[in-house]
Amino acid sequence: MAKPATAGWISLQNKRILLLLLVVFSASTAIALFLRNINESCEPRREATVALSSGVDRVQLPPSPVVVAGGGLKSPLGFMRSKLVVLVSHELSLSGGPLLLMELAFLLRSAGAQIVWVTYQKPTETNEVIYSLEQKMLDRGVQVLSARGREVIDATLKADLVVLNTAVAGKWLDAVLKEHVPQVLPKTLWWIHEMRGHYFKLEYVKHLPIVAGAMIDSHTTAEYWKNRTHDRLGINMPQTYVVHLGNSKELMEVAEDSVARRVLREHIRESLGVRNEDLLFAIINSVSRGKGQDLFLQAFYESLRLVQEQKLQVPSMHAVVVGSDMNAQTKFETELRTFVLKKGIQDRVHFVNKTLTVAPYLAAIDVLVQNSQARGECFGRITIEAMAFQLPVLGTAAGGTTEIVVNGSTGFLHPVGKEGVSQLAKNMVKLATHVERRLTVGRKGYERVKERFMEQHMASRIASVLKEILQKSKHPSS
Repeated sequence: MAKPATAGWISLQNKRILLLLLVVFSASTAIALFLRNINESCEPRREATVALSSGVDRVQLPPSPVVVAGGGLKSPLGFMRSKLVVLVSHELSLSGGPLLLMELAFLLRSAGAQIVWVTYQKPTETNEVIYSLEQKMLDRGVQVLSARGREVIDATLKADLVVLNTAVAGKWLDAVLKEHVPQVLPKTLWWIHEMRGHYFKLEYVKHLPIVAGAMIDSHTTAEYWKNRTHDRLGINMPQTYVVHLGNSKELMEVAEDSVARRVLREHIRESLGVRNEDLLFAIINSVSRGKGQDLFLQAFYESLRLVQEQKLQVPSMHAVVVGSDMNAQTKFETELRTFVLKKGIQDRVHFVNKTLTVAPYLAAIDVLVQNSQARGECFGRITIEAMAFQLPVLGTAAGGTTEIVVNGSTGFLHPVGKEGVSQLAKNMVKLATHVERRLTVGRKGYERVKERFMEQHMASRIASVLKEILQKSKHPSS
């Protein structure tokens, strides 16, 4: 009789751990995820590229935070203490750009900076997401101001630094600051995340050549913006800094906690009807054609055929698509589900509604597929998050993925488009048939994250940029 009681107690403890983890991640990953939110080398870099209109220079970045007496870490952003910073976002939502800017706000607040947040485009009706995110910022000491009016103009004029987030935020300058724009541009850093062509409009970026600098998430995106603005708009980029992103401390805590990972893995797999010994491939992104879920499912189906044709001994293979919208299925998602039914693989493919709590899925899966198409992701933070969980990454050879994944070491790359389906399928089979290779690739990815893609690395890279921007703002003509 004691045995069932003990098992029940353990199950209860697991559930408590699970609930605690989910509560933690509903808050923390909202700030760290969904920046899915480039044709450069995948070799490790220890410097940031500064793309100038006349060419490409390099600025050395400090590799790690400063260690102070007593073994503690001194924030590389300590020089921002008491500085007034105005952060301007084109919107406040659960998409990558705004959440990343919020993360910067909290990093600067922890260093003692005064932060003012401005959202340019807000819906007139009450929005629970906006209310929740604004409350989160207020709780962390961030002042939230209306996008228009004397108060925000005064704060911007007094600010030591202004950060415009995304290309669209440029419209705020003329709409609100008007005749004060020339005073603000010399102390403005423009943080750009977009890769799509429709953002290249003069109404958005006409002031771009005059700001103190631009900060972009990957080398290839920086090069793309340099060429596109020059060729299409006839303007030159300002001095441009490439800053790779980093994983949050909260995510790393769970990724490095074997008990937490086990509990989450068991829970998610049980909810999907997938056994612990099954092999689970996942694509975690908002469902859209540009993210390549259709080609992912085609490759998965082809991998099943290869296993059957070659009579390979592999675990039962499953695929999960995380990022659906169950309430409003798009035409594209309907196509995905129709394909699954037509091929008779509905018992192998699972659809999960979009969620901020992706950590449980990273704990549950065996391989991440980052299949963004065309120019790929500007960076693709889900990739470094998966690597933190020691997952191999199968990614398209495009965009920021090529700067994160070392082909053949921390994952395997395949071409974009239909041409990449066959190679992706082969890479899936490769990982399915070689357990040791899969584990080794995952470990190497984790090591790469620890070396280059941690929160302290990102803070250190940003600190180097902000120091230069503040110096320039004191001597605008230099």
